[in-house]
Amino acid sequence: MILIDLPRWPGRGRSAGRLWSHLVSDVSTAELHLFAEMLGAPRRAFDRDHYDIPEERFPTAIWLGATLVTSRDLVRSLRAANLRRPKHLAPPPPR
Repeated sequence: MILIDLPRWPGRGRSAGRLWSHLVSDVSTAELHLFAEMLGAPRRAFDRDHYDIPEERFPTAIWLGATLVTSRDLVRSLRAANLRRPKHLAPPPPR
């Protein structure tokens, strides 16, 4: 199942002034990438275990079938599915 939280996370840098949602799958990363592709989210929006989705794409994500959950429930679902990838466990970026 694809899950999304409300767009309430402020952007930084060039994204300052925008609000963002997190889009995850509680099934697989493959399911998440497929849904993100249908949504038109670029692969660069993927961050370890979720996509950052700008508020203007939020209604489309819901229309495509994403389930609205709280941020806390989103993280709980990722952990329960063993798909959570915290920063301290993520591989270092390529040099």
